[in-house]
Amino acid sequence: MFHNLHTHNFTNNPNTFEVVNRYPYEEINVPYFSTGIHPWHIDEEKVGEHLAIIEQRLQLPNCLALGECGLDKRIETPLTIQAEVFEKQLAMAKQYQKPVILHLVAAFQELVEIKDRLQPGVPMIIHGFSKNAQVAKQLLDNGFYLSFGKYLLRNPELSAVLAMVPEDRFFLETDTIEEGIEEVYAKAALARNMNIAALQDTISTNFKTVFKNG
Repeated sequence: MFHNLHTHNFTNNPNTFEVVNRYPYEEINVPYFSTGIHPWHIDEEKVGEHLAIIEQRLQLPNCLALGECGLDKRIETPLTIQAEVFEKQLAMAKQYQKPVILHLVAAFQELVEIKDRLQPGVPMIIHGFSKNAQVAKQLLDNGFYLSFGKYLLRNPELSAVLAMVPEDRFFLETDTIEEGIEEVYAKAALARNMNIAALQDTISTNFKTVFKNG
């Protein structure tokens, strides 16, 4: 069984366990999903409405995580507004004890500050990790999990970063890429010098630990 931490494209493949991203304004038409307000899609007039939908969905057994949500310094929405929306979502993740799938761009220090202040007490996964070993170590040291996908396939240097991540602290994903999760697993298996079956076991264990599922 392949496990896909984060995808926007449900494949309905019987050999793949997928956590499909569903924004508050999207219908739930998949077996397992995550839901949250992405910083790119903050609509200030609708934040209250969207948060109410998210809170309802977090109580569903097939809602495995809050997200994707987070912080992005490279967009026009002010970081103060992003942080306010993010903190409200983290409070719900804490209340309903759901892991958090994070979109994080150039806001590492802010993320750590918010986490330390709010103490959500749930697993938090940086999806689409693309940075160097130093950043990876800082995030791991602060208790975050890392998920690899698009950039693992696009950037040869990322294989060495994945190779140094402890086996109980990483996931694999497709997000919006056209390649399938099998291709991501093949690349990750090469990076970590292990066979696909062993990698599947590792990630399956990580899913059970973080999502109490899979």
